[in-house]
Amino acid sequence: MNEHDSERIAGMLEADGYSQADNAEDADVVVLNTCCIRENADNKLYGTLGNLKPLKDANPDLQIVVAGCLAQKDRDGIQERAGHVDVVFGTHNVHRAMDLLAEAKQTGPVTEIWEQAMVDEDATFPSALPAKRATDYAGWLTIQIGCDNSCAFCIVPAVRGQEISRPFDDIVAEAEQLAANGVTEVTLLGQNVNSYGRDLSLAARKAAEQAQASGEQPATAANSIKIRPQFASLLRSVGQIDGIRRVRFTSPHPKDMTPDVFAAMADVPSVVPHLHFPLQSGSDRILSAMHRGYTGARFLEKLAAAREVIPDLAVSTDIIVGYPGETDDDFEATLEVAAAAEFDSAYTFVFSPRPGTEAAELVDQFCDPKVVQDRYERLRVVINRFGLAKYRARIGLIEEVVVEGASRKNEGVLTGRTSHNKIVHFKAENLKPGTYALVEIVDATRQYLSGNLVEVTARATHRTTIPVAAL
Repeated sequence: MNEHDSERIAGMLEADGYSQADNAEDADVVVLNTCCIRENADNKLYGTLGNLKPLKDANPDLQIVVAGCLAQKDRDGIQERAGHVDVVFGTHNVHRAMDLLAEAKQTGPVTEIWEQAMVDEDATFPSALPAKRATDYAGWLTIQIGCDNSCAFCIVPAVRGQEISRPFDDIVAEAEQLAANGVTEVTLLGQNVNSYGRDLSLAARKAAEQAQASGEQPATAANSIKIRPQFASLLRSVGQIDGIRRVRFTSPHPKDMTPDVFAAMADVPSVVPHLHFPLQSGSDRILSAMHRGYTGARFLEKLAAAREVIPDLAVSTDIIVGYPGETDDDFEATLEVAAAAEFDSAYTFVFSPRPGTEAAELVDQFCDPKVVQDRYERLRVVINRFGLAKYRARIGLIEEVVVEGASRKNEGVLTGRTSHNKIVHFKAENLKPGTYALVEIVDATRQYLSGNLVEVTARATHRTTIPVAAL
């Protein structure tokens, strides 16, 4: 979500006549778009702001901007700690970036934090703004903002607000425009994508009830509107757009995952067979304390249901080690579920208390850091063992990859990505990023595959957009 916001901020700057500088020393504007999921982000922000102060002292016209989740959380505290910051804005008013820069030039430092997104504004959703995409052939596509869950460790609802779904037709229209511009891979973005549309259905029912009360609609109208997610239908609609070869999504919540989503993944060829399915813990006691809404057994049942209809499914996950109160037995349960799930890969984290969350208040239950580090290493052994097996199972297969560019380590070697989200290194020349090719897999590590080019299946077709500023 933050990467997509950064693309939008860059897009607005370019639309206003700016161009990207090679380094901060040459810049007129420096934007730090922040995350606050983990404590290290706070330290990096204020350390970077300290490093920028000499540049500001040498060039008072330099404008320094702090945006995103940390800005939403720390608010006026940013300029109190770093008085050389010119503009601070949060997650709900990204579209105000250029106005705030102009205001700061006229009146001095400004902080503008909105408590909630303005639902009736087109700019509510980052995708409604101009973008400078980091990758020409792939695009983020926001389908919802905010989150209505109450996971005890997560600060996202506090900094991203309540869950708001983007209108269905707007999403499909943008996906069609991306395809028309040569984008072949889209990733549907949301904090809880598989609850997409539930709020739209609820709003439609309330409107029908009001119309019914006023006599404008029959009494059965409101009852005919079911309050349910629409994510499976969205997958099918976006996946059927001509020119879209791959559809990804992130992130779903296990408690809200339903069979119709698995069916859509199985039925629509462009929807990739990769599922990011955040476990967080295998202990039922810890999952309950986290307010996750499922058990370890239920998680595995849903995963088995997915693999039943999508046999060649790659699965990644998130796991937190050392949640407050985690015992040896709780951790053993996590190891057991992780082993049973046989994940392709996992993002594993040591618990990081975020101020303002329920879990951060459980100081007397924080785990011994040495114990947590030992658990973390043991979990990585399990994850790596099954991950390596999954990667090695691809040896001998022919995979279609999308070329991402040249390898940073080996000259003459290209890097591509499979539909399973696995990196492949292979030798080839003159293949533009965004090209699709078949590669025979000949070797594997737990981090990437190696292969030989078989044939090119589709040349890159994306267009390069040149920003134009009105004078």
